[in-house]
Amino acid sequence: MSIKYIAPVDPPWPFEAYTHIIRPLTEEEGGGFLITLPDLPGCMADGETPEEAFIEAKDAFECWIAAQVDMGRPVPEPKWRPEEDTTPKVSGKFVQRIPRTLHSKLVKRAKQEGVSLNTLVLTLIAEGIGKREGMTGMSA
Repeated sequence: MSIKYIAPVDPPWPFEAYTHIIRPLTEEEGGGFLITLPDLPGCMADGETPEEAFIEAKDAFECWIAAQVDMGRPVPEPKWRPEEDTTPKVSGKFVQRIPRTLHSKLVKRAKQEGVSLNTLVLTLIAEGIGKREGMTGMSA
């Protein structure tokens, strides 16, 4: 087997211009988190935490771009650019790491109220935003 050195290149668009999708991996998949960049087929990375996966994704991005340029292939343009569209496309799903003690309290409270953890957290967030908007007179 031969090894080919591929020189780093300056990408035509920054890493941050591309949409990133992060999802937790199941135990069967090895656990941790996976980040994919849908505009760059096959460009993905994983890590034990979302933060670690994000760092690994930056490295994967640089390698993916360098390989494309080395093969003489075009680098796809990002479909969404923050400077052109200030309203991000949202899925309604996000992952948030919280301390175990807070997680435990939320689970106990959801059980006491007879609702799912997701329903409880959504309700608490909505109530908090409503109170904040009421205090400042601003809307989200």
